[in-house]
Amino acid sequence: MLDAGRHPKIKMLAYSEVEGVRGENGHFELKVRRKARYVKEDVCNACGMCVSKCPGRAPDAFDMGLRKRTAIYLYFSQGIPAVMTIDPENCIYFTKGRCRTCEKVCDKGAIDFDMKDRVESFKVNAVILATGLDIFDPSDLTQYGFGRLKNVITGLQYERLINATGPTAGHLYRPSDGKLARKVAYVQCVGSRDLTNCGYCSSVCCMYSIKDAMLAREHDPESVSYIFHTDLRNVGKWFQKYEMRAREEYGVKFIRGRVAQIEEDADCNPVVWYEDTRLQQVKSLKVEMVVLATAAMPALGTSKLARLMHVKTDPHGFISTRPDEPADTSRPGIFACGFCKGPCDIPEAVSQASAAAQRAAAFVSTGAGV
Repeated sequence: MLDAGRHPKIKMLAYSEVEGVRGENGHFELKVRRKARYVKEDVCNACGMCVSKCPGRAPDAFDMGLRKRTAIYLYFSQGIPAVMTIDPENCIYFTKGRCRTCEKVCDKGAIDFDMKDRVESFKVNAVILATGLDIFDPSDLTQYGFGRLKNVITGLQYERLINATGPTAGHLYRPSDGKLARKVAYVQCVGSRDLTNCGYCSSVCCMYSIKDAMLAREHDPESVSYIFHTDLRNVGKWFQKYEMRAREEYGVKFIRGRVAQIEEDADCNPVVWYEDTRLQQVKSLKVEMVVLATAAMPALGTSKLARLMHVKTDPHGFISTRPDEPADTSRPGIFACGFCKGPCDIPEAVSQASAAAQRAAAFVSTGAGV
């Protein structure tokens, strides 16, 4: 990211949104809305003084709502560009007309409350769509208790808890009482492979759940993990060995069975009711935390972007690409890579990005986009 941010041939338009596209066959004009940060990008050096003094608070989206951030914030510590942004919905000055503390403490004079959105146009010869993914909200699947049972969280929330920069400094503390969770259940296919919600396999859930279970043991040698699954789809290079390592070296317990209901006892310990499909028996297991491997979906706004770009999507909302050229969309000069065109893991997304870049370069160099 640093290399991209410093490269003289790369212009990064962060905190921006494509609003329209005109043209055909490699002669495109993009209309982009540059959203107002209320902070001057060319002045702010992300020193953090404004953050330390800001009294406004809001849920931290990057930490999946597990802690609060200030109204002026850096989205995450490694973000490029390293520039603060003011959240007008939670800024005391924008909501109540008073405060401006950040402006008073900023020695650089980077704060600009009069900043407005601006719309810019760019002429380009090729476009690559790489909008990523969003996570399925399991709240409507009431049998899992997400949003109702405090110690039922999603896989992405777990990732933030176990991360050293996360809200608990890398400790797996339970949301209900702040105690260390040592007995954890991971439930697969929450929303995935479900004709009512996401009828496809999200492809990454099995592996990241195995990884999470191994991380729990590395953080705490007394940790015990249970992975509930219909079947495991570990199809990448050495993925099967990784699963075997989890079983043999980390003591991860794999339970083949669908979870039917999650309840809790008086101490907020989740009780998982499931059918053991090997023994054909209904069983229950009391744990200290449940992690839901929720379905991965096309990023919010993908369908809108597809309409703007006049490219086709598949029945699940992913960007459609050609079978013979899997980086090419239905419109010449517009390419796609990564999760926006279907479920994939990081190595596959990187490979697809290289393919899309090559196809875009070939499109321009052959004269089609000039």
